[in-house]
Amino acid sequence: MDMDDLATRGLVLLGCGKMGSALLEGWLKRELPAGAVWAIDPGPSDWLRARAGEGLHLNEPLPRAPAIVLIAVKPQMMDDALPQVARLADGRTLFLSVAAGKTLDYFARHLGDAAPVIRSIPNTPAAVGRGITALIGNAHVGEEGLSLAETLLSAVGQTVRLESEDQMDAVTALSGSGPAYVFHLIETLAAAGEAQGLPADMAMTLAKATVGGAGQLAEEAEDDPAQLRVNVTSPQGTTAAALEVLMDPETGFPPLLKRAVAAATNRSRELGT
Repeated sequence: MDMDDLATRGLVLLGCGKMGSALLEGWLKRELPAGAVWAIDPGPSDWLRARAGEGLHLNEPLPRAPAIVLIAVKPQMMDDALPQVARLADGRTLFLSVAAGKTLDYFARHLGDAAPVIRSIPNTPAAVGRGITALIGNAHVGEEGLSLAETLLSAVGQTVRLESEDQMDAVTALSGSGPAYVFHLIETLAAAGEAQGLPADMAMTLAKATVGGAGQLAEEAEDDPAQLRVNVTSPQGTTAAALEVLMDPETGFPPLLKRAVAAATNRSRELGT
């Protein structure tokens, strides 16, 4: 199964909120015909309605055996939404979920044991094409299905494959919730600059650009982040003074982030039960 097959058989998008819209926009930019997409959304946005004007099938009868159903509804709406696509779960259609907390076992209970299902966790930078998505399939998903899912999800960023579904809670805590940790870092970094006498708007501009630029450098540089840190830390300099605080083994980033990610992982496990 490839993108040509997808264009021929069709893609069903169940839910088209922020994540569904980000994915759909990425696919259309990669020249997936709008007419190959069937979107189901009870409250379509103006943007989605405009795509319907370009040939997308909005809330229309579904094809008999689409190549894929991408499930992008909110977890709390899942029980009501899944019956709309359950008849497609005969083994011919791949199901790809981007809904947090819904396990492969959940989909087996609601779609039956024959359906090939991939569970994935994207994160919010997908909205600007800089997301990262972890995915894992059930026993009915082969290399072909995983490759297709990766192709679709790569429209909004990078992908990684998990070895077991048990890893999904930690992924949720690290990359799924992680953008919020970084946003809070920007908030507090700007506030700290303001406390040292900078105007608030200047401090925020500096904090945003510093975190954004450092993140891109960490992704693109050959050196790993630890070496990048060393590279900008002169002995007994200003960076070294700050890092003595941030790297403190009892009060710094190491124990704080370890506790934060553990708390999010445990909460993810609770929500998934």
